Amino acid sequence: MLNKDEILKRTNSGLDVFKHYISGQWRVGRNFHNPLYEDRKASCNIYYDRRSQSYKMKDFGNDTFSGDCFDIVGKIKGLDCNNSKEFIEILQTINRDVSLGIDENDTSFVVSVSMPENKPKKQVENTLNPAPKKAKPHSIVSQSFSARELSFWGQYGITPELLKTYKVVSLREFKSENSEGKPFTFYSTDNEPMFGYQGKRHIKIYRPFSDVRFLYGGLLPDNYCFGLEQLPSKGDTLFATGGEKDVLSLSAKGFNAICFNSETSNIPQSLIKKLSFRFKHIILLYDTDKTGLESSARHEQQLSALGVKRLVLPLSGIKQEKDISDFFRIGKTKNDFTQLFIEFLDNLYSETMAILKPCEIDFSNPPIQTEMLVSINDVPLGTQGNLLGITGGEGTGKSNYVGSLIAGTITQSETVDTLGTTIQRNSTNKAVLLYDTEQSETQLYKNIAGILRRGKLENMPSCFKAYCLTSMSRKERMQAIIQSMDKFYYQFGGIQMVVIDGIADLVRCANDEAESVGVIDELYRLAGIYKTCIVCVLHFIPNGLKLRGHLGSELQRKAAAILSIEKDENPQISVVKALKVRDGSPLDVPLVQFAWNKDLEMHAYIGEKPKEEKEKRKETELTGVAKTIFSKQRHCTYIDLCEQIQTLLDVKERTAKSYIKFMKDREIVLRDASNQSYFILGHI
Repeated sequence: MLNKDEILKRTNSGLDVFKHYISGQWRVGRNFHNPLYEDRKASCNIYYDRRSQSYKMKDFGNDTFSGDCFDIVGKIKGLDCNNSKEFIEILQTINRDVSLGIDENDTSFVVSVSMPENKPKKQVENTLNPAPKKAKPHSIVSQSFSARELSFWGQYGITPELLKTYKVVSLREFKSENSEGKPFTFYSTDNEPMFGYQGKRHIKIYRPFSDVRFLYGGLLPDNYCFGLEQLPSKGDTLFATGGEKDVLSLSAKGFNAICFNSETSNIPQSLIKKLSFRFKHIILLYDTDKTGLESSARHEQQLSALGVKRLVLPLSGIKQEKDISDFFRIGKTKNDFTQLFIEFLDNLYSETMAILKPCEIDFSNPPIQTEMLVSINDVPLGTQGNLLGITGGEGTGKSNYVGSLIAGTITQSETVDTLGTTIQRNSTNKAVLLYDTEQSETQLYKNIAGILRRGKLENMPSCFKAYCLTSMSRKERMQAIIQSMDKFYYQFGGIQMVVIDGIADLVRCANDEAESVGVIDELYRLAGIYKTCIVCVLHFIPNGLKLRGHLGSELQRKAAAILSIEKDENPQISVVKALKVRDGSPLDVPLVQFAWNKDLEMHAYIGEKPKEEKEKRKETELTGVAKTIFSKQRHCTYIDLCEQIQTLLDVKERTAKSYIKFMKDREIVLRDASNQSYFILGHI
């Protein structure tokens, strides 16, 4: 008989009910956080009440969650223990969820349980230690699936092969015992078929058209999970459904799914954590009736830290239309459900997708071509939205070369000497900004005077702003650059060029990877926002075609081009060498020369180095690259050599292949015909 006394008797005075509905690693007599709401203070306690001889819960933070197991289940299900009809529903819910197997036909109940006065004290205390579960005796007689039974499963898309995979059998007979130890037998008929979900030490009986739909025999595991053994080792999405039939229906459509004993069953967080390593998404897909919606919402909250979400099906919630099996039975397809899941992801990622939308490339509507602001022989070096790196040692002429870039930008004269570099004129008077982090105010003033003299200007144009930042802290410098760029962008209707002479002084240490990545990322972001070219001057001596330090490496990775200003064999001459160009090979860019002109009182362009010098430089640089690669290995395959050149020189695959061809032609490397590998010549 289904009553309060019988449930307390079968659940260790209600303790097993609390264990089923209250998730987490709590212990009797110890305070814990109530998982049924956002409990910030551990002030909830489950204890044994000697007076009522049952376990109760006391929540000092929210007294509405205090009471015995029936009160708590009523609270979870939205039912009132003081209402006799709803109290019967509470008893029936516990009986089904905890799988007690009590006959529900007789619903007489007793409100309280009295304990005999002569009951030994020791016996009461022993209830604190729950007795081990006993296997429920049972026997089954299986049979082949009839055509009518296969038709039942077929309406959900479930095939005989799938039933076999999930160990689902058709039963002719099921024998077991009721709560009083009396034997009973159920038989299968055409109108009331009977199926079994077989486990290692249990069987769960499913009678879809009977009053008693679910029974079990054997020892049902505490954390019963159907479909767990059939999951792949890894997958994208895993659905946690309300029942075994839902698991089978989803599997029939190619989706991964599991279910627990019921929708109100506790979901072990440890299991979900393990599964989260195997699946990108874990989605609750419960029934759309009141119980299913409430349970999925509660489980989603309890498992939110593990990223578990819930998907609500567009079904009415009536008995014939409430779960994923019904979704497929009424004619919906795999594509329909996939589209439903895509809409779920759209909603989940709505903010990200909205931000990403403007970044999407519309091939039918090509973007506006970025203007080439700085170039040598039509090779683009500085373009809108990009960084241009200029590096070199002390006294090589970096500041003079940078001054020529500024002069070419702000002048209106067509005969300005820009030291062999083509500069786009600033015809619309956009802002041109110079930030110097190293030189004194006096030296910067002299440099600006040289820029104006080179640009054939008597006064500074209003759009040209120059700042000496040496008196500021490194953090203040970056903030000043960011905020002033924003102001001048609106004041002058755009920014033509920005020069930062000494970007190493924007960070505490040029070898700090996090700081280096942060400052280059921010400068690259600003270049894109304001559609300008930011010239970054880095006072490092490059090692061949590579810049040193984390700051140099990050600049080389992000910049559209890197130029190195070096002294020639004749120390009076400075040479501009390309270390990197985004489009093409840096070794194919002409070597531009400039030197001091006494008559003009400034540096002047003296032409390009001969082609032979360019070829000699190319051979020297690639010989150094070959030495680096083969210093750790004797032989190298073509593919490996190509990849190492790409990494060392930060060039594209086609450029690396052209370098290998050049190295072969100059016999820097030779092919070994026997094993198709390369090695350095002995005379290098």
